[in-house]
Amino acid sequence: MKTIKEVFLNFHNALDGLYGPQEAEAITLMVLSEISELSRAKIKAFPDDDVPAEALENLPAILTELKTGKPVQYILGSIEFYGLAFLVNPSTLIPRPETEELVEWVLSSQKSKVESQKNVSILDIGTGSGCIAISLKKNLPAATVTAVDISVDALKTAKQNAVINETNVEFVEMDILHPNHSLLTPHYSLIISNPPYVTLHDKIQMHTNVTDFEPHSALFVPEDEPLLFYKAITDFAVTHLSPGGMLFFEINEAFGQETVELLADKGFKDTELRKDMSGRDRMVKGVK
Repeated sequence: MKTIKEVFLNFHNALDGLYGPQEAEAITLMVLSEISELSRAKIKAFPDDDVPAEALENLPAILTELKTGKPVQYILGSIEFYGLAFLVNPSTLIPRPETEELVEWVLSSQKSKVESQKNVSILDIGTGSGCIAISLKKNLPAATVTAVDISVDALKTAKQNAVINETNVEFVEMDILHPNHSLLTPHYSLIISNPPYVTLHDKIQMHTNVTDFEPHSALFVPEDEPLLFYKAITDFAVTHLSPGGMLFFEINEAFGQETVELLADKGFKDTELRKDMSGRDRMVKGVK
């Protein structure tokens, strides 16, 4: 048998050089909690307790994968997002906390419209795991939610996540750079997207557990066209948003003002640039 403290020491010795002590600690806590079914609070409070035998058997294989840089979320196969469980794999991006903030912003914008939720139609562009679309549907059950993605494999995962979370979301395979308008309804009251926005310059500064494992089609844009997807989605929103409809984006913090100007140039009103919990420009909203 091994104690919780011994497992943490073992993981630190193996992972500190790759991730740093703080992230190695967080990864170890996530792994132990997931495979032992012990709460994180109990793991922290009782470091001298033995790790359950079944969990102990799985730790060496997990540690071997972690040492390659493979994200822990892909190894475990799931992640919590906005209080819900989502399957993730290398065909989908790993949902981030700032995306939860974007979902919260959308939901707060709809609070005054609770009575008319049945008239709310939402389109999520580039849905990946489905985390945005499913979270919105779960919290706005009367709304109609549609989600599109170019990746068949990502859509397969998103559909599984909709079943797991008991939500009815329509999923459509489509390339937003070359949209097939006949696949979608003419107008939506809200369009939301977390599109690819990482430039090659950004890539140099990113950890290899992102650049080597997460899907490049969902991450990267050409260096000379950092707003490629924002322009395409904004053009799409001009014709597919109902009057007074809202467009929400998660953005590259380096292009906040440019994204606001893009929306304004296309006739959007009440544009707002919002910071995430870390104080970075990460979200934009505009009203048609």
